[in-house]
Amino acid sequence: MPNTGLKAAGTPVLQVAAGVVRDAHGRVLIARRPAKVHQGGLWEFPGGKLEPGESVQQALVRELHEEVGIDVLAIKPLICIKHQYPDLAVQLHVFWVDGFSGQAHGREGQPFAWVTPQELDKYRFPAANRAIVNAVKLPGGYAILDNMAETALMTHLEKLLSRGVTLIQARLKTLPPGSVRRFIRQAYSVCQAAGAVLLINSVHAGLGLTADGLHLTGRDLMALTQKPEGYRWLAASCHNAEELLHAADLELDFAVLAPVLATQSHPDKAGLGWAAFERLVADARLPVYALGGLSLADLDTACVAGGQGIASIRAFWD
Repeated sequence: MPNTGLKAAGTPVLQVAAGVVRDAHGRVLIARRPAKVHQGGLWEFPGGKLEPGESVQQALVRELHEEVGIDVLAIKPLICIKHQYPDLAVQLHVFWVDGFSGQAHGREGQPFAWVTPQELDKYRFPAANRAIVNAVKLPGGYAILDNMAETALMTHLEKLLSRGVTLIQARLKTLPPGSVRRFIRQAYSVCQAAGAVLLINSVHAGLGLTADGLHLTGRDLMALTQKPEGYRWLAASCHNAEELLHAADLELDFAVLAPVLATQSHPDKAGLGWAAFERLVADARLPVYALGGLSLADLDTACVAGGQGIASIRAFWD
């Protein structure tokens, strides 16, 4: 299990800017680290440490020019990761790079490759990059199929898929087990055909269902002492720093943090607010979706605050 945080206060933390450079075909650029450096021989997203007086953005522009010969034209935040190696503490500030000029090449003689997000699993990355790889593979939206009539579920699922949603959780707490089994069996087949990922909520974990992943409730998350096996994707619902820390320690793939704003179902309950969301996500060590009272208009706000995007019951089909 990974170290739960950086070294004690006062210990220098290496600040690193990294770019997930994406081409017109959706492929991302990776390069292999020289054998003699820290984590040598492993693959990484190009970038490097900040020099004195540099901002993160300035360091990224300089490093990408020096390493792979491109000039950055457009960036946006992806994720910020803190990681403690046995011999080094690092903080990785990672950005999408969707606009650049020049032809990428290894200016320092390092091997490099353009790969699809799905192909990233074939390459060995430093441990600190695991969350970055997941963030690259995950979409900006996470739809939740919540309690509704069984007859309406498939209609709503097909509407989500028609709108390009590719990450979906089935959370059907009020349906009887037979209805849940029947729907998941059909929904998993439909999602596979559409290239979408289907997770089941952990309240259904004992039903013998087949899906792409498991989404843990906060209670189920905190009851675990080790990562569940047999799932392609593992996620959890979190509400505070303790739960986010535990999700990262278990090496889950992503989390949902809620409620950010007041919701329709609990209008009298105050949300965390964006400032608290940003503060909690900064120490999360895994991709985090914002949930609670949000619409598609909040997607950019969530990303600027360090989130992966938004999760929602209604936003993707209202």
